[in-house]
Amino acid sequence: MKLYNTLSGQKEEFRPQGEPVRIYVCGVTPYDECHVGHAMSYIFFDVLRRYLEFRGYKLRYVQNFTDIDDKIINRANQRGVTARELADKYIARYFEDMDALNIRRADVYPYATREIPEILRLIGGLVEKGHAYASGGDVYFRVRSFVSYGRLSNRTLEGMLAGARVEPGEGKEFPLDFALWKGAKPGEPSWPSPWGQGRPGWHIECSAMSLKYLGETLDIHGGGQDLIFPHHENEIAQSEAFTGKPFVRHFIHNALLQLGREKMSKSLGNLVPVREALARWGADALRLFVLSSHYRSPLAFSEEALEGAQRAAERLRIAYRRRGGGEETPCDWAAFRAKFVEAMDDDFNTPQGAAVLFDLARAIHQEADAGWSVQAGQAMLVELAAVLGLSLEEERPELDGVMLEKVYSGTAEELARVGHTQIWARVKTQTEAPEARVDSLIKAREELRKAKEWSLADRIRKRLAEMGIALEDTTQGTLWRYRK
Repeated sequence: MKLYNTLSGQKEEFRPQGEPVRIYVCGVTPYDECHVGHAMSYIFFDVLRRYLEFRGYKLRYVQNFTDIDDKIINRANQRGVTARELADKYIARYFEDMDALNIRRADVYPYATREIPEILRLIGGLVEKGHAYASGGDVYFRVRSFVSYGRLSNRTLEGMLAGARVEPGEGKEFPLDFALWKGAKPGEPSWPSPWGQGRPGWHIECSAMSLKYLGETLDIHGGGQDLIFPHHENEIAQSEAFTGKPFVRHFIHNALLQLGREKMSKSLGNLVPVREALARWGADALRLFVLSSHYRSPLAFSEEALEGAQRAAERLRIAYRRRGGGEETPCDWAAFRAKFVEAMDDDFNTPQGAAVLFDLARAIHQEADAGWSVQAGQAMLVELAAVLGLSLEEERPELDGVMLEKVYSGTAEELARVGHTQIWARVKTQTEAPEARVDSLIKAREELRKAKEWSLADRIRKRLAEMGIALEDTTQGTLWRYRK
């Protein structure tokens, strides 16, 4: 398996330290609704996790919440609530959105505000080692004490200094030094420390939490490309300065979602909320939209692309529901699995991996058309789709049993009249699951059409349509789906 490592700038063979594989992904700052840009990142890392488990690895997956931050404090003050109340509200919304996207939950979700003792221990160690210094209630990391600073983002101190300046009130020794601890300001949450009341800086939080829950060296550290500098660069410096050991073996960064020429972000105000996108297109469509592009390539948001992904998701569902013949086909379904692994082993090439699923769906239809059973192929489709986090189940209301009975009661006498009582005997079974009853009604409609009872056949279509079920007559037979 080859993974692109931002640290080396090339694909490398994935060789974790051992088991469990230690993965840390930077989480959200919960001050507003999650948007589709968040979904893009967390869908990819969810697939990364699923695929590693599919390949047999045991994992420990940690994702944090930056639940204290200038944005949280400012938004809370605007709304007249505490920072804690605001953060808790949007953390709850985050879980609702990610669950709806079929994103599996992390093993641990540390909150920055709950890890203050670990953060203070880390800052104290850096001060003791000479890598950090206190100044007027703040504590700064001494960038020039870490000789390889800039290696992740391929920057030099000289180049970074060109745009750096010291803000009024900052007591930095050097313009590029960054805050580990911020002295308390009026109206802000704060905690006691050896340097006075204050709160942690953004970068130190992730180092402290990853160190506590995953140890001194991570196998994979992930996040968006906008975190490479300064966040992950600073994490490397403070973590390695504290432990004296490599911080991360593989840095993985996803490209950003763009709306027009700009990235989608809360600060720019050009976001599309996850729950709005879910309501319009559904989870499988959103996931296919994201996975249709390689994770290191920017992805342009468009309604047309999502509508296309919605249709693509439906094609997979149709193959999943397809009925085949009696004997199992001799088709080599395992060959599709091998192609899927080949694609995903090449730096998580999800566009090629998804293409294998559509090839598999076509093969299912071809074999079913030839009269073979395709259950093994469908089982393979379910297995590979699950690696991409696709449920193959459309978000839909429950089928209304009472309304289904009305469809039956309206066809019994009519079917008997045209001499097809055997159809009624087959479709009226009360023990059938609702989905199976729909299949039986479709068979009844087909028999009515053969008997040229067009109005009766069309009545079944109309009554199913009233329940939100659309029929589509194709060369592969009549297929049904839930309408949006």
